[in-house]
Amino acid sequence: MSSATPERDRAVDVARLGALVVVMFGHCALLLATIDGSGLRIGNLLGEMPVLIPLTWLAQVMPLFFLAGGAAGAYGWRTGTPWGTWLLSRAQRLCRPVFWYLAFWTAGLLVTRLVLGAESADRLGRESVALLWFLGVYLVTLAFVPALCRLRDARGLAVVVVALLAAAGAVDAVRIASGSLYGGVANFVFVWLIPVAIGVGYARKFIRPVAALVVAAVAFAVQVLLVNVGPYEVALVVTGVERMSNVTPPTLILGLHCVWMSLVFVAAAGAVRRWAERPLVWHVVSVGNGGAMTLYLWHIPAIAVAAFTLNAFGLDAWDVDAPNFGWLLLLRAVVFAVVMGVAFKVLSPLEHLRLPWWDARAAATGLRSTATGVLICLAGVALLLMAKFGLAGVEGWSALGCFVVAMAAARVSAGVSPAAPASTDRAPSTQRAGSPSA
Repeated sequence: MSSATPERDRAVDVARLGALVVVMFGHCALLLATIDGSGLRIGNLLGEMPVLIPLTWLAQVMPLFFLAGGAAGAYGWRTGTPWGTWLLSRAQRLCRPVFWYLAFWTAGLLVTRLVLGAESADRLGRESVALLWFLGVYLVTLAFVPALCRLRDARGLAVVVVALLAAAGAVDAVRIASGSLYGGVANFVFVWLIPVAIGVGYARKFIRPVAALVVAAVAFAVQVLLVNVGPYEVALVVTGVERMSNVTPPTLILGLHCVWMSLVFVAAAGAVRRWAERPLVWHVVSVGNGGAMTLYLWHIPAIAVAAFTLNAFGLDAWDVDAPNFGWLLLLRAVVFAVVMGVAFKVLSPLEHLRLPWWDARAAATGLRSTATGVLICLAGVALLLMAKFGLAGVEGWSALGCFVVAMAAARVSAGVSPAAPASTDRAPSTQRAGSPSA
């Protein structure tokens, strides 16, 4: 094993991959789908079985992704590094597989339009990029890591987290008063910055495990209280039947969830790290993190392949009242695991296939570096809009164009260092903590 391996924070890698597995199989379980005489019919398990909704408080693990990003950014940040140049270096690794993914869907939707018509292409296009909201928000929140690295102690971290929670609550008030989802858009930053900040504090060793558990318990209690006495709903994922979603856009409820879930991880990190020292565990975690973006981007298409394959044999998991529904859901999970395994084997090398020009080392400083960082943040906003509108209609395709233009402009603004070779894309086991997913 490489001598560089001890540099990794293995607990962060376990958190990222574990959260990713929960997300993938959670999406696989939530999908209700069948094809009959009226065409494709899609439902949501939580909409049909509301009794399961409280389980979303355990299944909503996206805070761990953002915590891992904050920790990884803190480990990789060096004082004096130009902000925008540093941000581009993170975006290079993160966006490389995204480019391949968007190229695939652009071509695939063109073929779909020619074969099945515009309506089918638009319907597919709206679903194909929905998960890119995470990448868009991640790019924007990652831009705050250098500023968060200026925190000096737990008190400063606490002030930041409380301020973000207060801001989230104020935005919720505006959203409720206006009756518009757009009134809550700012919470995509305020809420998801919370686990990023805690990740930075964790990397800087500001947070003691006992204190983490105490604050986590308080945050959980407040979350329960607000759900019972406030205007908020219980579900922490999209159910299709909610009146006020806690996730699109995020609410104070999700912000409190970010606090306690992140702090529970901090308290358990030592034990998780020791568990990850086992050779077999570390091998699985290392390989998985080396293709984390492949797992995230392609797991929805893999679920679709599994569902359509089973439909061909009349084995749809659709009717929740059917006596064999649970077994059909389990069968889909098994088929999905096989399909995803094949996709991972084929597609994960693209994460490490360097792209000419894009992967060259940046050289910008001063205003050019700042411009680079701003352009990357704008690209993140474009990704979020693309996830909302899908690759359909003027809005969706315009968002794609804005993303590509903003990223290209950021790359031009950053320049290319003539004195140093492009940064290497090493295997996961020799990178710093969290680097497989930037």
